[in-house]
Amino acid sequence: MSEEGVVSRALGVLRRVLGENLRFAGVALAAHKLRAFLTIVGIVIGVWTVIGMVALVTGFDRSTTEAFSSFGTTLVQFQKYEQRFGGGRRLSEEERKRRDLTIEDADALARLCPSIQAVSPERYLWGTNRVKASGEEAGIPPSIAGGTHNYARCNNWTIKSGRNINELDVLHATDIAVLGTEVVSTLYKNKDPLGQWISLNGRRFVVVGVFEKKGGAMGGNPDAIVVIPITSFDRHFPEIKNKHEDTIHIATIPRSPELIERAVEEGTAVLRARRKVPFGAPNDFAVWTSEKMIAQMKQFTGAISSVMVFIAAIALVVGGVGVMNIMLVSVTERTKEIGLRKALGALRRDISLQFLTEATTLTLLGGIIGVGLGLGTALLIRNVSSLRTETPLWSILLGLSMSASIGIFFGLYPALKAARLDPIEALRYE
Repeated sequence: MSEEGVVSRALGVLRRVLGENLRFAGVALAAHKLRAFLTIVGIVIGVWTVIGMVALVTGFDRSTTEAFSSFGTTLVQFQKYEQRFGGGRRLSEEERKRRDLTIEDADALARLCPSIQAVSPERYLWGTNRVKASGEEAGIPPSIAGGTHNYARCNNWTIKSGRNINELDVLHATDIAVLGTEVVSTLYKNKDPLGQWISLNGRRFVVVGVFEKKGGAMGGNPDAIVVIPITSFDRHFPEIKNKHEDTIHIATIPRSPELIERAVEEGTAVLRARRKVPFGAPNDFAVWTSEKMIAQMKQFTGAISSVMVFIAAIALVVGGVGVMNIMLVSVTERTKEIGLRKALGALRRDISLQFLTEATTLTLLGGIIGVGLGLGTALLIRNVSSLRTETPLWSILLGLSMSASIGIFFGLYPALKAARLDPIEALRYE
């Protein structure tokens, strides 16, 4: 017989044996539907957790990257305090003692740092701002920012219509404003906002420009913003400057992406010298970049992933123990069947393969259900939130391979026990 014939015959035998074992497995599972379902609940939960976790982490990482990239991938920012997400982190004693950064510090960075292309000193007013125009009031209070002509460049904004803040606006503290698209759509509907008045907490400004839309990220809306000259900001909202709570941020961009690290080094050296920080002492100000924040957020999601993987592992082990238990019960219930098959010539490997196939089929069924629930969860989150979840193909293959591995591992002992039964004793079993 030729080599091709041998291979074809071997494949035919394999298909026949596998098909027969799958048929036996299907009959056994169909005979005890509820028992089979309850057995695989742990597998379902474990695989569901894995698929759902991967979808959530992937979506969160993507949203994080987009959120910080929306401020510019080369942004280097100097500020008084370390970054606080949602304002929930408590300040340390050392942070509370820090002196404010100043506009003079920003001017020094612009003069003394050759790798920095533009510098933008900024103040912000968050919270319950009352922003009105044309008899309408913004439902979600926009942020109010005080900046210079470099605000748009440093924060990756482009002007859609009208003009940007210019140096004369800052010099003369003119009452003009540039709006985000969310503010325009809320307050001006289908009207042109340019040249119109807008009220910011009772102070009137003339709209001179509108930013291009950035789009929401991480549940926030960067387009809900009003930017005015920083000198006008200090004149109308002096309490922000005087309360000494993270009063100024200094946003900068390097001359090229390759100069980010040099810009950080030069800016740090200038501020340490101006603030008379002793040699060897830590900085009394914070420095962050978009890349740094993305890396920190990915560390956070990595920690969450580890916890979720641990939970999934527990569920899978519990499911595996359940599979082993039910397969041992199945071996006991079918002792006579095993004895009859052995008496008719079935080998040990045939018996063990039959029960191993049944265990693997059981866990793979749980894996398929878990994958389906995971995909459904990812789709639901994507449709009801701004989180763009994604389920990579590798996560589906991982879930299915994990469920199959559980079946093989926990089904091996019952399969071997069935294969070792003495046919005479098995036929006598009552």
